[in-house]
Amino acid sequence: MDSSTILYNQLKAAEPFFLLAGPNVIESEEHVLHMASRIKSISTKLGLPLVFKSSFDKANRTSSKSFRGPGMIEGLKILEKVKITHDIPIVTDVHESIQCEAVGRVADIIQIPAFLCRQTDLLVAAAKTGKIVNIKKGQFCAPSVMENSAQKVRLAGNSNVMVCERGTMFGYNDLIVDPRNLEWMREANCPVVADITHSLQQPAGKKLDGGGVASGGLRELIPCIARTAVAVGVDGIFMEVHDDPLNAPVDGPTQWPLRHLEELLEELVAIARVSKGKKNMKIDLTPFRD
Repeated sequence: MDSSTILYNQLKAAEPFFLLAGPNVIESEEHVLHMASRIKSISTKLGLPLVFKSSFDKANRTSSKSFRGPGMIEGLKILEKVKITHDIPIVTDVHESIQCEAVGRVADIIQIPAFLCRQTDLLVAAAKTGKIVNIKKGQFCAPSVMENSAQKVRLAGNSNVMVCERGTMFGYNDLIVDPRNLEWMREANCPVVADITHSLQQPAGKKLDGGGVASGGLRELIPCIARTAVAVGVDGIFMEVHDDPLNAPVDGPTQWPLRHLEELLEELVAIARVSKGKKNMKIDLTPFRD
C-alpha cells in the first residue's frame, strides 16, 4: 500500500476528527517552522492527527497589491523543510495544472481552491500525482456538485479524495454556513472536511484607506461554526491559525489566534466524542403506540 493511501486511511479512521491547520500563507521559513512546532505540540497532546497547511501562493487575492507568498519554488522548499523537521504531512493548494507534479513531490494532500472546484483539467492533474486531493466546495455551488468533482478525481485513477465545505455566498459580501451541506456532501462517499475559518469570510467586504477593498471576516464566530461542524460529525476540521492575526498579511480577520487553539480544540473534541453525528439515525415512521 502506498504512503498516500496509508495516510488517507489513517485520516478516514481518525476519532473524533483530523485537523488541517496552519497559517494562511508562507510568510517566512522561520514563521512556518515555529507555527508547525506549536500546532503539532497541541494536536499531539489532544490526540488529533495533523496535516500542516500553508500556501506558497495566494493567486486569487482581491487586489493585485495583496501579498501572495514566496511562490512555488521557494515555498515548496520551505514546506519540505517543515515536513522533515517536524515529521508531519503537508497540505497546500494549487491553481494551475502545471503546478501539480512539482507540488505532489512535497505535499501529501493537494488542495483545490473553492473557485476552481469544477476545473476538470486541474482535478485530473492533481489526481494523477497519486496524492490525496482535498476539493473545497465553491461558494457558488450546491453540495451535490461535489459528488461530480470527487468522481473526476476517481476516474483519473485516484480514490484518495476528500471534499471540504467553506460556506455559500449570501449576497455580495457575505457567506453563510448551511449545516445541511455537511450531511449532503457525504453523498460524495469520501471524508467531509469543514473549513471553519474561510467560511466566515466577508469577500471584498472591507474598505481600505485610500480606496479599494479587501476581504473581511467574522473571527468571533469561528467557535460557533466549529461546534456545529463537529456536532454534525465531520471527518476533519480545516482552520487557519496565526500567532499575530492582526498583522497577518493575508486573511487576518479569519485566522484563529494560536494562543486560543488548544482551548478551542479541547472543546471540539469533547463535543465530537458525545455526538452521534457520524451515525445515521434510523427514523421509524410506523404508527407509534404506547
